[in-house]
Amino acid sequence: MRRAAAFCLVVLLTVVGCSSVTAETPAAAPPVITTFPAFDSDRARPDRGLVVKAGGGTLRQVLAYAAGRPVPGSLDPGGTTWRSSWALEPDTEYAVTATAATTGGPTSIAMGRFRTRAAGRAFNVASVSPLPGEEVGVGMPIIVTFDGPVRDKAAVERALEVTAAKPIEGAWRWTGDTQVVYRTSRFWPARQKVTFTAHLTGVRPSPGVLGTADHTLSFTVGRKQTSTVDTRTHQMVVRRDGQVVQNMAISAGMATTREYTTTSGVHLTMDKGNPVRMVSPGRKKGDPGFYDLMIDHAVRISNSGEYVHAKNNVWAQGRANVSHGCINSRPDQAAWFYANSLRGDPVSITGTDRPLEWNNGWGYWQLSWEKWRLGSALHDPASGGGWVQQAPAPGLT
Repeated sequence: MRRAAAFCLVVLLTVVGCSSVTAETPAAAPPVITTFPAFDSDRARPDRGLVVKAGGGTLRQVLAYAAGRPVPGSLDPGGTTWRSSWALEPDTEYAVTATAATTGGPTSIAMGRFRTRAAGRAFNVASVSPLPGEEVGVGMPIIVTFDGPVRDKAAVERALEVTAAKPIEGAWRWTGDTQVVYRTSRFWPARQKVTFTAHLTGVRPSPGVLGTADHTLSFTVGRKQTSTVDTRTHQMVVRRDGQVVQNMAISAGMATTREYTTTSGVHLTMDKGNPVRMVSPGRKKGDPGFYDLMIDHAVRISNSGEYVHAKNNVWAQGRANVSHGCINSRPDQAAWFYANSLRGDPVSITGTDRPLEWNNGWGYWQLSWEKWRLGSALHDPASGGGWVQQAPAPGLT
């Protein structure tokens, strides 16, 4: 670490006799600039980022480059500490020039280089939903799956960024060691672009593991289409931007067993197929109740086998629940719903005694906003529901 230093010479003039004693005003000391990592380091930890501090003054400018590319960062409110926005790139040389000054006093300039250590094992994003450029419904979550387990979930979560043209509060919830899900507090405002970026480069999810690449994608939230299903009246109503666009007579689960009972709650459309093969769960050919059918215009709404699909049992639709748990409707209306559904469209079902579990498919809206946030690694329930703030790297305070 190189530090700019200045020495002040104090001259004291003494005159013998009755003369007064005078002293020159000491020269102001220039600010002292320090960097973490220190200049000339050759194995700096990427996950701790870059920090520049000014002692005895304020920073006027910090210029940092990673192999010639600018490093984003920001000053604290007091102007004494600059931090990089994200972790650093592994096995990369950094050049830093920092300028600090005192009010009306001298200026200090620190210039130097350091190099980060190479990654041991690499860590990256394995998959993301939605897909790049996809148009989705207003209930769509962002589901991120990593290629390895995450021990330091807070470090990884801090590296995840979501920006929207029409901002709305959202939070991440970990569903396992390799997956985290983003949900908004309310449905996305319709017709806007959303961008997700995982700033994983240099992030340390586990000992000996470093992120080696960022991952970014954008998608579009489309029109607001919501559907409500009442299994007691056997009716489904589809609304688009608040206006009814389709009334559908339906038949829901017969409810003779739990598996044949439609789940009540806020579902999301997940995917669709035409046709989809549907096989009776837990039964083999020859068993009572066995079926193996190809079903047209099927839109999946859970992981427990529930779809909105076509079925030519018009005699039951609008009158009785006779399905194995799915919502079936007239073939022409099912084809319309199939053609007009986006992934992430909410489908709210009422009237049964089997609630949709929050982790059954994309049943994330079954959790209240307060409960959803408890699944974030940055939420600290011990501090009265507060949020864990991004802390400086150890030893840098």
